[in-house]
Amino acid sequence: MNNIETENFSASRSKTESGIVRIAQAQMPVTTDRSACLSYLEASAEKASSQRADFLLLPEMFCCPYDTAFFPEYAEEEGGPMWTACAELARKYHLYFSAGTMPERDIQGRIYNTAYIFDPAGRQIAKHRKMHLFDIQVQGGQHFRESDVLSPGSSVTVFDTSFGVFGLAVCFDIRFPELFRLMALKGARAVLVPAAFNMTTGPMHWELLFRSQALNNQLFTAGTAPARNADASYVSWGHSIVAGPWGNVIGQMDAGEDFQITEIDLRETRKAREQIPALSGRRTDVYTLTER
Repeated sequence: MNNIETENFSASRSKTESGIVRIAQAQMPVTTDRSACLSYLEASAEKASSQRADFLLLPEMFCCPYDTAFFPEYAEEEGGPMWTACAELARKYHLYFSAGTMPERDIQGRIYNTAYIFDPAGRQIAKHRKMHLFDIQVQGGQHFRESDVLSPGSSVTVFDTSFGVFGLAVCFDIRFPELFRLMALKGARAVLVPAAFNMTTGPMHWELLFRSQALNNQLFTAGTAPARNADASYVSWGHSIVAGPWGNVIGQMDAGEDFQITEIDLRETRKAREQIPALSGRRTDVYTLTER
């Protein structure tokens, strides 16, 4: 077991920690047409690059309908065709590319809801398998069981960039404060979250969760969702969002197909942590948080 409460939460493992980062989010429609999906990705990457974005973020299951019946059909191993296409777009347009999530099949045949990050050279620098599976049954609302098909991941994921340390989580993961605190303690100043809240949980909890995790851990959160399709078996809330370390909403879309670039200043995390010691003031003599 690794007790990370003694680590320096403000330490960055990157060589530099710049301030301004331009984050592009593609709130894209999900289609079963693979060719159309790839064309959309190319257009989004070109648009992000032309507008001087540093990151391009895609939604959860951007290349597969969010329905357990489709996950086995669309699953591919790491290094498969969709993975390769995303890596190539990162390299071609010289972007950090957060490739939403896609169904990943491992060599044992298990399927995961997996997020990949590629650097501007097209190299994979992070991978996060959704840790907390979306098994809900809301009375009079949404019913869904990812665990019928998917296996859970087990890693707390942070990664280095030329701007500083970022974290990575997937959708339902955002409801677990321990995970976000662990990422903050590992140096994350922003957490990227491909997600697809629905018409039950979205109106109630989407903005609240992104703002609260940003506020409590004094970092940026960026949630990127699919565009809403009222005819889909699972209807996305949309409303892709960026929240800041003071708990403020910096940018948010509506429900439909959209694209936005949000400029964030990572130095705000340091200011927030210095002015309100919510992290450095933890009573580690009384309680600890342990990563196994």
